[in-house]
Amino acid sequence: MDADSKQELSDRLLQWVLEAVHPQASVQSINRLHGGMSSLVHSIALQIKGVESKVVLRQFDNAEWLRQEPDLPLHESESLRWAAKTGVQTPRILAFDKTGSECGIPAVLMSQLVGAVVLQPPDLNQWIDGLAEALAQIHTVAADHFPWTYFTYNDISSLQAPSWSSYSESWHKVITLVKGPRPAVKPCFIHRDYHPTNVLWSGNKVSGVVDWVNACQGPAGIDIGHCRLNLAQLYDVAAADAFLTAYEKYAGSTFQYEPFWDLLSLIEVLFGPPSVYPGWPAFGVTGLTDSLMVERLDCYMLSLLERAANQ
Repeated sequence: MDADSKQELSDRLLQWVLEAVHPQASVQSINRLHGGMSSLVHSIALQIKGVESKVVLRQFDNAEWLRQEPDLPLHESESLRWAAKTGVQTPRILAFDKTGSECGIPAVLMSQLVGAVVLQPPDLNQWIDGLAEALAQIHTVAADHFPWTYFTYNDISSLQAPSWSSYSESWHKVITLVKGPRPAVKPCFIHRDYHPTNVLWSGNKVSGVVDWVNACQGPAGIDIGHCRLNLAQLYDVAAADAFLTAYEKYAGSTFQYEPFWDLLSLIEVLFGPPSVYPGWPAFGVTGLTDSLMVERLDCYMLSLLERAANQ
């Protein structure tokens, strides 16, 4: 058992896990999972009547996030129940403690999916195609009665062109566009944080999608834009564009692309100077630098303005 991980999990918390899974379950090993930026995530291997079973425990230890969204455990729990309708493999909710009254900290317990994060695939086009197919399938689920709705993390009214970019005039155009009217779209069930480190693979197939705590009803374009933004930073504009092309293929004639949602997703990076997302080196991607992120974001931003001008 990982000693550091064991110290992070109190006896009270582990007892809560065991009681939620099976009265005869016992802990075999605990491992911290990479990639979690806003919460502690562990994989716990359990033994139940001679059979091993793995679960994932998320602890919401980020006080600021909880102040802003105090219902996070309930939100993720309901999101997982809703996500089960998508046909994409998703974790199954086992238990949640909204306030920490039962296990000592707000937490969610879920089943663990088979598969691993892949960021350096042998066939990039096939990998992008799989990402797009899974997302298009998620968006087939209606969300009219899902209680959480999309909102921007950035205050659009106070946005200013970033000082880190040499394309201030172009960024001003982006901000002007996102302050304008939004295209009329029918909301659907969206993941809200769909990007490559939240997608698992087994062989060359998507084996599941994780991290549903931000799921809500909203424009499909927000999920598309968020993934494209990540691909543009992780690879290049060509990868982001290939994802859009693949998504359009799977979504069919009911989908109408609007550059607005890409631009709205883009302004989510304007909290400060761009930096390398810690999840990427955690999963083995090397050679990325903050200056490269600036360069790639500017290139992507310019490509979006061109799309918007030609729309």
